[in-house]
Amino acid sequence: MKWYPYLYTGPQAEKKKNKILWKFRCNAGLVNVYLITLSSNGKDLFDIISSSYLKQKALRRNLPMIVGIAVGYEEALDLVIRIVEETIKNRGDANVKQYLKDQIKKEGL
Repeated sequence: MKWYPYLYTGPQAEKKKNKILWKFRCNAGLVNVYLITLSSNGKDLFDIISSSYLKQKALRRNLPMIVGIAVGYEEALDLVIRIVEETIKNRGDANVKQYLKDQIKKEGL
């Protein structure tokens, strides 16, 4: 799995961030945790995936870059809105993929 270096987290996920990341690394089960990834189809901006799907090895192997984690679907939607608003504010458009790439290049990662 590829993780965005400046991972976005919702308020509830921020409190449990280290524990959630540890569980992902150990392939432990997580309840009500959602991943925000770059779109896998190239047409949409994001995919919101329940962490329960990561038990499937094929999905885990082929997962696009994870840019955010959230506890609950509502928090995941709020996080997507926050990312898009930040992109529009800084770029003037909604090209989220390019904005995230620019952020990585800007920091030299």
